Amino acid sequence: MPTYEYECDSCHYRFEKFQMMTDKVLRKCPECGKLKLNRLIGSGAGIIFKGSGFYETDYKRPGANGSASEKPAAEDKTPPKPKCDTCPHNQGCSE
Repeated sequence: MPTYEYECDSCHYRFEKFQMMTDKVLRKCPECGKLKLNRLIGSGAGIIFKGSGFYETDYKRPGANGSASEKPAAEDKTPPKPKCDTCPHNQGCSE
């Protein structure tokens, strides 16, 4: 859950509130009681990875070989059957 910063246009009281993203924006100032409260746009915070458990292999790098489903299919190296004149479809036959 993010922390939002609010400021009152009337008394200029400024504070932070820990809220869910789906919570309604606060309008009433807790200091003066007027409905002049505005939620400020902040710079936010970056993601911080702490502790062990994050490895280079956890995330795919561009250009790296992927899973088997991403590899091209092996080519069929069986020679084509010879065509004969007696076959009605002009395809290889077993004669």
